[in-house]
Amino acid sequence: MARPSTRLITRERIMTTALRLVDDHGPEALSVSRVAAELGVKGPSLYNHIAGKAELVEGLRELLTEQIGTAPAELRPWTVAATRWAHRYRTVFAAHPRVVPLLTAEPIGSAATLDAYERAYEVLREASWPEGEVPAVVRAIEYFVVGSALDLITRDPEQAELGFEIGLSSLIGGLEERLRRHLEGAGEAAGGAAGEPAGGA
Repeated sequence: MARPSTRLITRERIMTTALRLVDDHGPEALSVSRVAAELGVKGPSLYNHIAGKAELVEGLRELLTEQIGTAPAELRPWTVAATRWAHRYRTVFAAHPRVVPLLTAEPIGSAATLDAYERAYEVLREASWPEGEVPAVVRAIEYFVVGSALDLITRDPEQAELGFEIGLSSLIGGLEERLRRHLEGAGEAAGGAAGEPAGGA
């Protein structure tokens, strides 16, 4: 008699199962043993694919990053790219709000996630944002988007949507004004330096 077939355990299956587990039962349900049980295997068998809970969390981050995608980073100008990214980010996180506490508790470690951030940084660099402010601009947008995604599941959807659009346009507008002042200041400084007499005689 042929042996019953069993589905192969892969890292992708582990992560999608972990995401479903958190979506259904909350962040406190996430553990290697619980994911293994959902897959119908013993906990130790998962350690052939992952190192522990921290890697599960990082895998969840990768899944959500993949769902957000990198298409917004191809758009220009930076304000359009940032607006599109914020909408995609909010849509994905609003679909998986119970994952958010796990992600905020663990530092980013995966190359795929870091690469996605680097793409966003490059858009801002091309727009001449000061290098020291590039990560902070992305973080400011993230703070707003994550809060809005959580608000979407607790408030009236119509009001939540209106609040998001008002807040996002105000945020992007404020950042645009900040960059404008920076560029004007840099131009004035360059002009002043060019007009100074050469030293020495």
